[in-house]
Amino acid sequence: MDNPNFKSGFVAIIGRPNVGKSTLLNQVLGQKIAIMSDVAQTTRNKIQGIYTTPEEQIVFIDTPGVHKPQTQLGDFMEKSAMSALDEVDAVLFLVNAEEKRGAGDNFIIDRLKTVKQPVFLVINKVDAIHPDKLLQVIDQYKDAQVDWKEVIPISALNGNNVDELLGELTKLLPNGPQYYPEDQMSDHPERFVVAELIREKIFELTEEEVPHSVAIDIEKIERVNDKKIQIQATIIVERPGQKGIIIGKGGKMIKDIGIRARKDIEALMGDRVNLKLFVKVVEGWRDKPTMLKEFGYKKKDY
Repeated sequence: MDNPNFKSGFVAIIGRPNVGKSTLLNQVLGQKIAIMSDVAQTTRNKIQGIYTTPEEQIVFIDTPGVHKPQTQLGDFMEKSAMSALDEVDAVLFLVNAEEKRGAGDNFIIDRLKTVKQPVFLVINKVDAIHPDKLLQVIDQYKDAQVDWKEVIPISALNGNNVDELLGELTKLLPNGPQYYPEDQMSDHPERFVVAELIREKIFELTEEEVPHSVAIDIEKIERVNDKKIQIQATIIVERPGQKGIIIGKGGKMIKDIGIRARKDIEALMGDRVNLKLFVKVVEGWRDKPTMLKEFGYKKKDY
């Protein structure tokens, strides 16, 4: 690296479930590496997205949406989110402009009071409210007893003000090395991203009670030739009824999941993909430590 003034650092994105953290990460990178859904708590692992220019490299950690844990998986997600705050150079606290400050926000704010790194209050989805109401949203966080570095309104979906947010982050980052190659956008292995894309399609196509009980086991990623990749994955559910929903009448649902997932995987990999999906019932897997470890939710991640 020839630039002696190159800046680099780590930034955590934290907020209540479904405020747009993954959408922001994907907007910054210009490529989907974090799944998006209207269903809360879609993100389970800390996803590192890597934004690189000739002047800087920002490594983003997209944390799971903070919520009250009800299973061992939920406990993993909550600890994962909070531990991210101790590992970074700055924190983005994302809130939804359409929603009033709530108990979930207050829970996060209490943790942010102990954070020594700069904290940005990022108000997302401002395109969905009247401009006159923005000050009312900001006023809700004036008594938070957190010294906000900046208050920045954005639309993660449309990209409004995202460049300005990146500029503010770059200003405070220290001079440092380029941690990752300039063309690398995530530190997660290919299998993880493929599994997330499949899981996203399940969120899109099934009822709300099914996705939280779903894990994806990528059994095989194999290159058949220079232009084709064979992928075999098993969708893990907790109950037989969920298996029926995933498969659908005459296999239509699992076929639709496969078609949508294949399209995104092909865009990610740049080659044709033959995707084979299966469904397996593992009762109570979210409360079984061995199952959590097998499906990628490991204590060492927090």
